[in-house]
Amino acid sequence: MKERKYNSREIASKYLEFFKAKDHAIIPSAPLVPEEDSPLLFNIAGMQPLMPYFLGKKHPGGVRIANIQKCLRTIDINEVGDDSHCTFFEMLGNWSLGDYFKKESIYWSWEFLTSHKWLGLDPRLISVTVFEGNNDAPRDNESAKLWGSLGLDYGRIAFMGSDDNWWAVGETGPCGPDTEIFYWINKGLPPVGSNKKTDPENWMEIWNNVFMEFNRLNKTTLERLPKRNVDTGMGLERITVALNRAKNIYQTDLFIDVMEKILSLVTQNKGFYQERSGRIIADHLRAAIHLIGDGVLPSNIGRGYVLRRLIRRAIREAYKMKVEKPIMSELGRIYIKKFKNIYISVDQNQTKILEELQKEEAKFTSTIKKGIIEFEKISRDKNKEGVISGKEVFYLFETFGFPLEMTAELASENNLAIDKKGYEKALADHQEKSRANKTIKFKGGLADRDSKEVISLHTACHLMLAGIRWILGNDIYQAGSNITPDRLRFDFNYPKKLTSQQIKKIEDFVNRKIAMGFSIKKTKESKKAARTRGVMGSFWNKYPDLVQIYKIVDKNGEIVSEEICGGPHVDSSKNMGKFRIIKEESSGSGVRRIKAILQKEKILN
Repeated sequence: MKERKYNSREIASKYLEFFKAKDHAIIPSAPLVPEEDSPLLFNIAGMQPLMPYFLGKKHPGGVRIANIQKCLRTIDINEVGDDSHCTFFEMLGNWSLGDYFKKESIYWSWEFLTSHKWLGLDPRLISVTVFEGNNDAPRDNESAKLWGSLGLDYGRIAFMGSDDNWWAVGETGPCGPDTEIFYWINKGLPPVGSNKKTDPENWMEIWNNVFMEFNRLNKTTLERLPKRNVDTGMGLERITVALNRAKNIYQTDLFIDVMEKILSLVTQNKGFYQERSGRIIADHLRAAIHLIGDGVLPSNIGRGYVLRRLIRRAIREAYKMKVEKPIMSELGRIYIKKFKNIYISVDQNQTKILEELQKEEAKFTSTIKKGIIEFEKISRDKNKEGVISGKEVFYLFETFGFPLEMTAELASENNLAIDKKGYEKALADHQEKSRANKTIKFKGGLADRDSKEVISLHTACHLMLAGIRWILGNDIYQAGSNITPDRLRFDFNYPKKLTSQQIKKIEDFVNRKIAMGFSIKKTKESKKAARTRGVMGSFWNKYPDLVQIYKIVDKNGEIVSEEICGGPHVDSSKNMGKFRIIKEESSGSGVRRIKAILQKEKILN
């Protein structure tokens, strides 16, 4: 009898159907880009967009919700190409917001996994881990007993420490013990007493049930949440592998058609197919499709830098296989077809996704050959010392668009190291030169810190950045500034010329805030804490450990801007005048420049 193949979308549909039958409201996925006040670049877990609701805010869907959340993590990017690691992944999640707790969560997980009506996994191939306890919280005997009551042999239940069975989204915030579910990936049945603790290589995690009872205020203080919550997550990629008894994720419907197309393209171009390179291309391109769909554009900073790195790394892997013609948009069309009926962000941005892939590929392929030749020249002379200098790494970045990580990979392949600190210094020196006057440098880009005109323009600069991010997206960051008594000059990451409508919207935003009136509050905070909680800032390495933060709040109580800044700022918007953009132009690849003035005329409400 032919073994049945499980389709990933079928699994996802079953999951939502199951929890809908358990009275869960099914909610859509949030974008990969978090809300503005998040310190993280991307949503890295299914529960992350729901953080306010774990802290007590009421969810419009009620106290039981479920969804499939798009996630992206780059912490394991160097592991991509093995059997299981991804950058982009889809997390199946169900949540209880102060409603059910451990019993229902564990029983329903078991039912969904083992019932023949649902996934029908063999119970003999399942093991679990539970929290062994520490100074923060006691040993989780309750979860162990619940698993035992379902018939799970106690040899398959392992108690483990906080590194494995305590879940938190960050250094502070909601957290709690968890119980993780594993599936046997070797042949036959697992030996008696085998579990994740005794045999970690042969057990693959497929589901994690977090019992969120606590809120961490700092390293030493843990308080109980007003209501106990449940947060569960099951990676669609991993459960698809488990159900199909596949050797790796690339053998499932999630990737197999793209992998076959990559092999075909390599063969057509008389290249030399390498499995790991094919896998990296398939993974990175899938992530890029969703990032562009959610509004991220390639750039040299922030989210845009991650996107650019993914696309360029995929291009380089194609070059490794001797494919030197554009293929990214051709592969991208396969992913668009896969996801356009699942995520509206992909469907509505099909043209934009293909355009950005084509532009980035054209830009990079024009220099990659020359860059690799230049790298080979540099590396040829490094056999004795074994280190590529920071200046040379920066030269490859500045001239050929090689991200730091790409040069590091090339170096590693040639048994060389790179001077990362030297690179960071060369980059910082370059940024300092770019953002200051050519003949004289002023702190914070201000030509005269005592001039009322300069101070007013400086405040207008903060308002303008807030307006730019509101109109163009939250992945916009400052790339340099210079302010004189006559005008402000401001550089920011954006790949194309602004339209006249966009310019007018930015002007209107700033003038609206000036007319409404606002207050400015200055505080001091550790640089690490400010960065963690998402305070806006560029050139963080230039600031001391204790930073000044300026918060602009309008008369409606809305936070317009919160940035690290050396100051100074106006006390009142009363005499600022009318903000007007006089020029918008390119300031380099992927960087736009705005020049603006404040006209001395009263703005009426």
